[in-house]
Amino acid sequence: MVLTTSTRFDASRMVLPTVREKLALTVLSGGPSHERAISLQSGQSVAEALRGLGHDVVVADASPTDFKGLARQVDCVFVALHGQFGEDGEVQKVLERRGLAYCGSGPEACATAMNKYLSKRKFMELGLPTPRYSVATKSEISIREAMAAWTLPVVVKPIKEGSSLNCHIVREYGQFRPAIESVLAAYGDCIIEEYIPGKEITVGILGDKVLPPIEIRTKREFYDYDAKYNDSDTQYLFDIDLPADLLGRIEEMSLKAHEGLGCRDFSRVDWRVDPETGEGYILEVNVIPGMTSHSLVPKAAAKAGLAMPALCQYIVDSAIKRKFARP
Repeated sequence: MVLTTSTRFDASRMVLPTVREKLALTVLSGGPSHERAISLQSGQSVAEALRGLGHDVVVADASPTDFKGLARQVDCVFVALHGQFGEDGEVQKVLERRGLAYCGSGPEACATAMNKYLSKRKFMELGLPTPRYSVATKSEISIREAMAAWTLPVVVKPIKEGSSLNCHIVREYGQFRPAIESVLAAYGDCIIEEYIPGKEITVGILGDKVLPPIEIRTKREFYDYDAKYNDSDTQYLFDIDLPADLLGRIEEMSLKAHEGLGCRDFSRVDWRVDPETGEGYILEVNVIPGMTSHSLVPKAAAKAGLAMPALCQYIVDSAIKRKFARP
């Protein structure tokens, strides 16, 4: 099934005013997570785009113990905090308590999407194909049971983390326990997931529309942190060698995942496509995807005819409209 044009994002249908009200905006970036460096880049990119439209923009850091950046009276807060505190619903709770308009998903949707165990359970409830999985804790029994239950290769990764940090593809039995113990030592628990070979596909969601899917090609074993942010030879392809009906189903299921988790404004949904079965498997939904010049959602939006300033403005407008629509 191929999505209709009414479901795909079409920038040509947008009517952007030539004169726009100047808004006071705060962009939250940085934060306490392991993705701080990338968050700072996302925040700077968003701020530059919005300033280019004439808005009064301040970039502020934020952490569970530092909310000075929220003291300023603003029309909207753009959350560009990746990882813990930014994508797990915690900063969204703070913004809700303060009655501030803010971009992106609410606390519950963020908490579910950030937690790979909870999100995979939700995918299964929605009837979305996702790799088989199990959870291991620091208990020796739990580790042994987890190792006994799987045939390699598998993926071992944190339940709550982003940017593929501490993600391991285990192909040899001697690597299995060290990978589990490494993740457990850093996070206290981990998820073990069936390894799906094949193409890596990502689908951006904007509002209730899908953006053009992107195939990611890297010379590394998978799209890890370095492939995302440091490698200059990672390829991002819109001309994807997959059947149109399969791509259409992936787009349709991406929107279903976004809406099923309760996400709003924007997100990015990651997939693997098994070359033997031709089946797509959803991996995760990113509620605050990267917004740098190299990031996937801005690339997909540009392909759909929406440049970075207009993309950021669209997201801000969505948040402000939602705020004023409340009873």
